[in-house]
Amino acid sequence: MNIDTQKLTMRESQVLALIAAGCTYSQTAERLGISLHTVTTHIKNMYRKLDVHSAAAAVMRAVQLQLLGRTA
Repeated sequence: MNIDTQKLTMRESQVLALIAAGCTYSQTAERLGISLHTVTTHIKNMYRKLDVHSAAAAVMRAVQLQLLGRTA
């Protein structure tokens, strides 16, 4: 497992927090004022960095690594 959490960008962390809060990708895009395509790009990058393949796994990994709540 190759987890590179130090390199999650602030925007990737924001996307992760919104997904963890139950937002859809569309809701996440709307709340952050970015396109749906940009959200999916952030998600792909985040999955790679967290070494996961789904939103549920990303949230679980973020909880394990105490990543949620460190961004505003």
